[in-house]
Order: sequence, then C-alpha cells, then structure tokens
Amino acid sequence: MSGPYVIRGAVVLPEAELVWRFSRSSGPGGQHVNTSDSQVELRFDLGKTQALPPVWKERALERLASRLAGGVLSVRASEHRSQWRNRETAAVRLAALLAEATAPPPKPRRKSRIPRGINERRLREKKQRGDTKRGRSGRDWG
Repeated sequence: MSGPYVIRGAVVLPEAELVWRFSRSSGPGGQHVNTSDSQVELRFDLGKTQALPPVWKERALERLASRLAGGVLSVRASEHRSQWRNRETAAVRLAALLAEATAPPPKPRRKSRIPRGINERRLREKKQRGDTKRGRSGRDWG
C-alpha cells in the first residue's frame, strides 16, 4: 500500500488489523479477465480494535451499526482492472467511512429571534400591498 491511511488527526488505519480478501471481479477486464483476482474486500474489526480512542469507537459502532456484521466493517472495490488500485480504493474508502462515522456531532442550533423592526416592516408592506390590490377592484369607477 502507499502508506498509512489517516482517519483524522494522528489516528491511522493499523495495517495489522486490516484483513484483505481477493476474488474475481465482474468489472472491466481484458485478456486475463478470467485468471486475475482483481476484486478486493477489506475487513476491519471495529469491535476489537485498539487503534481508535474509546469515544470514537463508540460513536462509530453506533453510526455504522447497519453496516457491521459481528462488529466487522467490510468494504469492497472492483472498479479498476488492477488489484493494486482496487486495494488503494478500498483502503481510502474505509478511512473516509471511519472519519465520517467518528466525527463529533454538530453543535446544536441556537434559536434566533426575529427583530421587532423587521416584523413590523413586513406587516406594514403587507398592508400597503393589500391596499394597492383593493384599489384595483373598480367598484368606485362607476
């Protein structure tokens, strides 16, 4: 692989905890399409890892619960003909998935008040618009 895949900050995907599996891909191929194993499945045991801080681990387990099978997160890549490029794609995808899952929750929105002047101006303009429309009725033309 081309190097450590950073999740966020100083936390990286530990190479020792990644499990790779290769199989034949149904994607694009050429002369060696039936012999080369180019589909990559990357597995990462999120439940047993020590690489993530405990808070991040809890957050990731909660947010990725629907994607986990027995605490293991699995990512597949078969877009490229080259197994090497598929390995890179799978590792980058896994790192991005973990970065998104371990991100802190957004700050709660503070309710803002509408200034009284803006509300009064809106009501005044609304009244003027109603008067203008009422003046078009043609009842007094007569």
